[in-house]
Amino acid sequence: MGAFWKAFGRNRLAIVGGAVVTCLAVLAVLAPVVSPWDPNRPDVKKILDPPSRPHLLGTDQLGRDVLSRMLFGARVSLAVGFVSVGIAAFIGITLGSTAGYNGGFVDATIMRLVDLMLVFPRFFLLLAVLAFLKPSIWTIMAVIGLTGWMGVARLVRAEFLALKEREFVLWSQSIGASGFRIIWRHILPNAMAPVLVAMTLGIPAAILTESGLSFLGLGVQPPHATWGNILNEGKDAIELAWWLSLYPGLAILVTVLSYNLLGEGIRDALDPRLRQSRGRIVSRGG
Repeated sequence: MGAFWKAFGRNRLAIVGGAVVTCLAVLAVLAPVVSPWDPNRPDVKKILDPPSRPHLLGTDQLGRDVLSRMLFGARVSLAVGFVSVGIAAFIGITLGSTAGYNGGFVDATIMRLVDLMLVFPRFFLLLAVLAFLKPSIWTIMAVIGLTGWMGVARLVRAEFLALKEREFVLWSQSIGASGFRIIWRHILPNAMAPVLVAMTLGIPAAILTESGLSFLGLGVQPPHATWGNILNEGKDAIELAWWLSLYPGLAILVTVLSYNLLGEGIRDALDPRLRQSRGRIVSRGG
């Protein structure tokens, strides 16, 4: 762990990304406390007010405070990102470890299922599923998670194929350890590094997906605020109220960029080859 934190600490962009992600998470958790206004409280006297001291990011078509709605929208967007990635990781780890450890017919069957899922464009698959379901935050989480596990499954399978021939696995098999114990106690902990990176990079992808669905009116429904449906409401008044499109768009941009920087920093710090190459570069520079 010491080598990881040392390598991570040298990556300034990753530190910036981690700091922004942490601040967003804190603001999302404390949204009921730090929001200056009730996010769903309309005020007909302040419809489409530009940014001002009472309303730092302006108001929308119903006179609701945009800053308050964005803070509560951060809770929804981050919750969708974490929960959906958690669902995808659980499915991907389970199927990928099963395929990689057992091989043969089991491996071929699971990987053909992965190939079948990858044939369909994910966003259009989401649209097709949501056409038959009632849009809600729980539906969005489940659907994004159930359509996003294939990459994790392939990563875990590749790691298992490499690790199951290692000495510690062969020794565990020789003393009669069950396959379940070998998978979850011995191989999987050593295969989690790429999975952790994939999960970190999967969160912004899930946030973008939720924002896109909400922008199209198929995501979380009003009056619940998300960055996507704030953008959707702002497109009809973009010439009069530019702030309804600018600030949610910037929030999505900064969040996605920060998670990507954090994920790439974790990947670089976990990869010994990258750590060694960075070390040689630093030593030459010195």
